[in-house]
Amino acid sequence: MATSQVETVTTGADKAKLAGAVALVIAALAGFYLLGKQGSIVQWGVLLVGLAAAIVVFITSESGKEFVAFGRDSWKEVKKVVWPTRKEAIQMTMYVIAFCVVMALFLWLTDKTLEWVFYDLILGWKK
Repeated sequence: MATSQVETVTTGADKAKLAGAVALVIAALAGFYLLGKQGSIVQWGVLLVGLAAAIVVFITSESGKEFVAFGRDSWKEVKKVVWPTRKEAIQMTMYVIAFCVVMALFLWLTDKTLEWVFYDLILGWKK
């Protein structure tokens, strides 16, 4: 049996970068709420600058680099997908709707048949 072992090496500097990014997000949110009397432009400016700084710090960390690489690979895979044409999408949607209608009718008919069998024939309860 073959097993693969994943090794994760995280340096102290990398952990410090992640902690710094979290601290910047918290500081940006705190600044947004504490600077409420300064006006909305200052509030939003502090929030956006703080979040941008947190993103930059995160991207420079090893986890951030892996995240960016994952995003690039994901985008490459999405480009490989063969999407259905409008006509195909509409046809498949109609098939699903038709199936739902047929299934609803079948379940309703089954319910009414069982109701008739149990209440009218077996128990004799007339409505």
